[in-house]
Amino acid sequence: MYYFVYLIENENRNRYIGFTSNIKQRISDHNSGKGTQTTKRSQKWKLIYFEGYLDKRDALGREVFLKSGAGDRFLKKQLRNFLAL
Repeated sequence: MYYFVYLIENENRNRYIGFTSNIKQRISDHNSGKGTQTTKRSQKWKLIYFEGYLDKRDALGREVFLKSGAGDRFLKKQLRNFLAL
């Protein structure tokens, strides 16, 4: 089984970082109002970044990191061209 940490963005450029074992289904859930409290308000989320892991603990640790200040800086550097659009 694979585990994914992902970053989605809506039409207002709001972003959400999450974790899942089924990325396609999870994005569909976010867009059908079955997502988290944060993502329920918008139903136009698109996947802009993801990482895959073989171990669930590694993926959960990475999710925590990406939600931190250092993780935010990493994503801004990693996605500098996309975020400049």
